Formats: sequence, structure tokens, C-alpha cells
Amino acid sequence: MNFEAGLGEGGWDDDGALQAALGRTAEELGLALPELDGRWGRLAEYVDAGSGRRVVVCPPDEGQRTFRVRLQGYRAPLACGWTSDLAKVVTATAAWTGGAGLEETRARAPFIRFRPWALAHEREPFGAVELTWLVKLDRVHNPPYDRHPRAHALLAAYAQPVLRQLMPVNSHFNLWFSTSVEEFWRRKARIGYVICPYDEGLYGVWNDGELLARTETPEEAVALVVAALPEGIGPAR
Repeated sequence: MNFEAGLGEGGWDDDGALQAALGRTAEELGLALPELDGRWGRLAEYVDAGSGRRVVVCPPDEGQRTFRVRLQGYRAPLACGWTSDLAKVVTATAAWTGGAGLEETRARAPFIRFRPWALAHEREPFGAVELTWLVKLDRVHNPPYDRHPRAHALLAAYAQPVLRQLMPVNSHFNLWFSTSVEEFWRRKARIGYVICPYDEGLYGVWNDGELLARTETPEEAVALVVAALPEGIGPAR
């Protein structure tokens, strides 16, 4: 079913319009979809209760004609894709929630894309810290984050082994690090300075609300963070 055929009278802005269109398409294709989580209005989110695998389908943004499909599993978003064909959306959803692996899902729905780390994680799951880094770094390759300076700060930080063993944390485009895996948002677990990217391309380095420096490159900001870390700091736990 193409974009126009699935469109209801109220358009994709109506709550439930996307879910209804996907349901009709699945019935026409003879494919079974798992339980639908109806809490999200315009979104369509399907969850396989047994495996915990999840597919989130987003309707087109204004001026766009493609649906965004995100595949989640093994504690992380692993793959995504864009298509205007509802049949392809349903096929990908049924495959992933039905137990197909990433490669098999892509074979059935070629619009689905994933990076090598996702395939490696599917085969042998990464630890929490490494997985968090990989998920965040994956945004470097996807809009809109691929155009924001924050991505550059993440890349520069990941190049430092001492930071790579800590949990990276983001909020409002700021970046800092935590020694806690489970409670990384808690202030007491924060270690070192905070990097704040600015729209003009500069990077601010802050400590307890005080601006310590502004740098022209993310590497310079990261170097200041690393230099201020206490000696012998261990991995996040």
C-alpha cells in the first residue's frame, strides 16, 4: 500500500490514523503484528512480549512523504529506515517482532539500515557503558544530530580511553560523564567538567556553573576535561 492509499480523511496528524492504516495493510498482506501500544497517539509502537523486541513507526513530518521505522532490541535502538510504502513498513515490523535477525529483516525489507556495531551487539551483547557510547555515536550518522556540534564532542571524547570507560550523559546538547551505570543522572556520580557546544561552533567547558574556558575545537574542550580528572579513576559501575 502506497502513501496515498493509506492516508485517512484526517491525514496522518489524527491520533490512531497510522495504527489503523498499518492494521489494514497487515490484514491485506496476511501478516500478523504483535500487541499495539496505543499510548503515543500519532505513533504506532509494536512490542513482542516474549522477546521485548519493539518497532516504532513515526508518521511523516510536515512536508515529508516517508514513514520512519525504528527497530529496538537487546536494550538498544539497533536499526532504522524511511519509506513511503506501508507494505514495507508492515513487512519490517512483522519480521523483526517475529524473531528475524537484523540481516534477515533487512533482506525482507531492504529500506532498513543498521551499522556494524548493531550486528555485533545482536550476536554478542556489549556491556552497558560501551553500548551507551555506541548508541550515542550512532546519532552522528543520522539527522538531525549529524549537523550539530554535540556529535563532534562525542567523537572527540570517545577517542580518549579514560573517558571511554565512563558513562556519557547528554542533556540539552551538553555532555558530561558519570561513574555510575545505573544512576548516571545523579549529580554525585558526575565526574569532571561539562562540555557545552554553542551554535557559533565554540565549546564551553563548565564546572559547577562556572565557565572555565571556551575552545574552538571539541578536542581542546575534551583535553581540558581529561586533564582535570582524578588519577586512577576506574570504569563506571
